[in-house]
Amino acid sequence: MSKKLLISTGVAFSLLFSPFSQAFAEEPTVGERKQVDNVAHRGATAYAPENTIAGFDLAVEMKADYIEIDVQRSKDGELVVIHDTTVDRTTDGTGKVGDLTIEQLRSLDAGSWKGEQFAGERIPTFEEILDRYHGKVGILIELKAPELYPGIEEQVAEALKDRNLDKPQNEKIIIQSFNFESMKKMDQILPKVPIGVLTSNRAHTTPEALQEFSTYADWFNPSYGIVTEELVNQVHSLGMQIGSWTVRSQEAADFLFEMKVDAIISDYPDYVDPRN
Repeated sequence: MSKKLLISTGVAFSLLFSPFSQAFAEEPTVGERKQVDNVAHRGATAYAPENTIAGFDLAVEMKADYIEIDVQRSKDGELVVIHDTTVDRTTDGTGKVGDLTIEQLRSLDAGSWKGEQFAGERIPTFEEILDRYHGKVGILIELKAPELYPGIEEQVAEALKDRNLDKPQNEKIIIQSFNFESMKKMDQILPKVPIGVLTSNRAHTTPEALQEFSTYADWFNPSYGIVTEELVNQVHSLGMQIGSWTVRSQEAADFLFEMKVDAIISDYPDYVDPRN
């Protein structure tokens, strides 16, 4: 049975037994914060260069529940972790990610722009990130502009399957994108892996739009500027969870705690840490 059939026929069961659902299945007692997944946006981006080993290692050290990574593809077909579709902002190079070979990409300095202490940080490969972090921290995988890289869904799926990360017991992998068609495809290829849709568009928060997303997505992940209590309730009523981004202030984090979202995606993992 597919996960979508399970959602439609057994929401109550999944709410009781899915670790993903624990966050919103259990209401906090008075004076306590609801348990929320702490997602380090591109790593601990406020303190270390984004999408680098230094940033991800720091996120793990800061006890994040997940690291969020952006996946693209080199000219010669290697999956790499970088946010922008060009290397200009976060490295000492120039050009489009998809126009550079893996050797060219790996030769770039992806750390110095953040500080001299990060000189020599490299653009990681997707497989490097999976091998280093799976089992240590959850990995929220964003397919960045997948329309530029035909077949990237199958390639990402293959890397996960090679590591047995396509199985239901490995609940700490989530795949998301702003490209909804890509996520529909990803859901078909990896039916047991949670899928998320990203948006900052209020048009995607209508009951009709949310209903459509719920046919293939497990997570609805909006920018925090469009989050309301009503939206959170609607998302939950459809059997999905909600993770919001990008938190860069304690006020924004506190607002999302108040809205009872399930995950907070932040450059500052310490703003989401319940011990703070």
